[in-house]
Parts: sequence; C-alpha cells; structure tokens
Amino acid sequence: MERKRIVIIGGGFAGLNLARKLAKSDCEIILVDKQNHHMFQPLFYQVASARLEPSSISFPFRAIFRRRKNVDFRYTTVNLIRPEDNVIETSMGEIPYDELIIATGCRTNFFGDSNLEKYTLAMKSTQQTIHIRNSILTKFEKIMFVNNQQEKDELMNLVIVGAGPTGVELSGALMEMKTKVLPRDYPNYDFSKLKIILLEGSPNTLNAMSDKSRLWSRKYLESMGVDVRTSTVVSSYDGHNLTLKTGEVIPTQTVIWAAGVQGNVLPGLEKATMVRSRYTVDRHSLINGYQNVYAIGDISYMETEKYPQGHPQLANVAINQGKMLAKNLIACWSGGNMLPFEYKDKGTMATVGKHKAVVELPNFKFQGYFAWMVWMVLHLMLILSIRNKIAVFFNWAWRYITGDTSLRLILRDERDRDNIRRND
Repeated sequence: MERKRIVIIGGGFAGLNLARKLAKSDCEIILVDKQNHHMFQPLFYQVASARLEPSSISFPFRAIFRRRKNVDFRYTTVNLIRPEDNVIETSMGEIPYDELIIATGCRTNFFGDSNLEKYTLAMKSTQQTIHIRNSILTKFEKIMFVNNQQEKDELMNLVIVGAGPTGVELSGALMEMKTKVLPRDYPNYDFSKLKIILLEGSPNTLNAMSDKSRLWSRKYLESMGVDVRTSTVVSSYDGHNLTLKTGEVIPTQTVIWAAGVQGNVLPGLEKATMVRSRYTVDRHSLINGYQNVYAIGDISYMETEKYPQGHPQLANVAINQGKMLAKNLIACWSGGNMLPFEYKDKGTMATVGKHKAVVELPNFKFQGYFAWMVWMVLHLMLILSIRNKIAVFFNWAWRYITGDTSLRLILRDERDRDNIRRND
C-alpha cells in the first residue's frame, strides 16, 4: 500500500494533536502554518500583562517533531485549495495531498467595522499579544510627562471589550498590575486614577457559564476595582474616543477587542456549506461535499444531539477532535470503521485574580481559592514541554511570593521609537 500523504493546515490545538497522533503511524505528514510555533492561547493574557514571557508558552514546530522523520513542517501561508487536483497553493509553492485537514482556528471578529479593526488591539497571536504588552507599558511611560488633560484622560482609561474568559482574565490581571506593580515601578507617580473598564454586550460576564459563575466573576472583578459594564454595546472608535450605543464617550487610547471570533476560512472550497464562518462537517469531521477534506477545531461546525448548534470553540473540543480524527484515519487505512465524534464536556473555568477563579465540572461548581488552584494545576499540565512547565511554575511561584515578575520589557524596533504615538 502506498504511503499516504496527509497535509494539515494549522498547528493549533486541533492540528497539533492530530499531527502528534498520526506521527506514530506509517504516513507522510506535512504541517503547514504561517507561524513557526504552537501557541498556548489560554495564557496569552499573562503575556499581554507582562506576567509571562512569550517563549514560556510558545513551542517551535520543528522542535516538537524533531524525532519524527515522517513529519515535515512548512512555514508558509495557504493562498488557495484546489480540491479537484488534491493540491494546496501556498506562498512557497504547491503541496499535493491525499488527505487534507483544515485546522486554521479562528481570528478576531470586528463585525465589519474597519475602524475597530484599525484602532483596537486583538489578542489571537503571539505578535499581537506582545504588541498589547508594548502598547500598555509604553503608555505607562508616556503618562508621566503628559500635561494635556484630554490626552491624560485617554491614557488613564484601559478598555477591554468582551467579558468572556479572555476579557475577564485580562481585566483582573491589569487591575492587579495597577495595585501591585505600578506603585513599585513608579513610586513618584499616582496611578490611582487609572481605570480598567470591561464592556460586555450581554447582561453578564462569562455569559457561556452558569448563573453562579457569572455572579461570582462579576463580584470578584468589582471587588478588585474593575469598572464592569454589561448590556453595553460599542458604536465606534477613532483611536481616541470610544463611543457607546448610549451616546456615552470614553476617552481612551487603549481598547483591547475580545468581543468575538470568526473562522479562518480558506478560498477554494466552494462546495462547502458554512455556518457562522465555520465549515459544516459530519460526525467524522469530513467537510460536507468533499471526500478527503476535513475540518477540526474552531473552524469546524458539527451538529450532534448534545450540541445541535455546534460545539463551543474551546481548546478541549479542538484537542479531542484532533485525536479522534487521527484514530479514525488510521482505522480507515487498515480497513476498519470510523467512529462518530462525541464530545464529553469535562468542564470550563476562568481565573480573575489571586485566589479568585470559577470552575465548572460536569457535576460540581465551585469558586475561590480552591478553584484558583485547580485552574493553575490544569493549565500547567496542558503546557507541552517540561522546560516550559518549570518556567511557568517558577514565574507563578515567584509572583505569588513577591507580587512581581520583573518581565516588563518594551520590545520595539528602533524605527518605531520616534513614532510610538502613531503606532500605538
């Protein structure tokens, strides 16, 4: 039997777990990604708030697969899929395939507003996360020398739009930075008027979780000093003034957009049906209308009895879809049958700050110190390498003891220095 060539587009949780499982079989695997590393996105907010270095939660693909001779990595961008020829076109040439798996994940959804896309800060890649850190730290430096009251007001308001786990966790981290870090770093400046403002269009924070978790997350945030505003919708933003649907204007130069996502759809699959920018797939992750093109993770839309509106776009779903598809493909190649994917929800969680978190397991919901410990242990377990686990644990332990991390580096190209205001 001729060796199968499997092309996987995207090295997120879904694509990486698929590749790692398939790497143990007798097939040729080509992993294609426009980044050269896997990113542990649940901890992006800690990079953005200068708690962790990006290297602690980033893993080069070539290092991950260095011992797997049947896995090849291509650092390139996919421009077009030609399913009739079993070929993908990339910026570095064509790549043929026998089986194609799309695991491109999702990107920030600005809902068609070009100004929001231009002026707000997204947090879906390592580069974007570092840019947020640079931008926030730069504004802390600028604020000490600004005399114009309008600009000072803009610098004193940090706004996060979207109160899902990302928005809640980042808001809490920035508030802890305000209370624990800034007084030490800037002993001669009063940052008491710095505001962390969290805006959410729905009536609750953590809207996808239970009423109890919603209530506790908001209680935690407000007890820390975060200005939480639910049922609040953004109308426009010009880089200086954020206008709400109510007509209220918030002066700010920093708006972090965590209000929604959309799938990273690739051109060329005209037969595919789409639901909310996601490829519709069957229970084996096969894209409807195709025989050898699959989609897994955030980019796939699979309806089941338990999830008639599709699965939530969570890391656990992506990980399990990647592992299940690997099992099914291996079984199919050996003459066996594919099994339908069934997601078993192991729970969701979010942390707000030190000793403050909410955890929902299938039969048990809790919050507070124990939830915070569970959140840390589970996230530490999910990090790939031992070296990175140790690095993250050390940073967390040091911060727990001292309240500090000393990771507040502003990393800019020399050409940016004279254009900081424009580029922020």
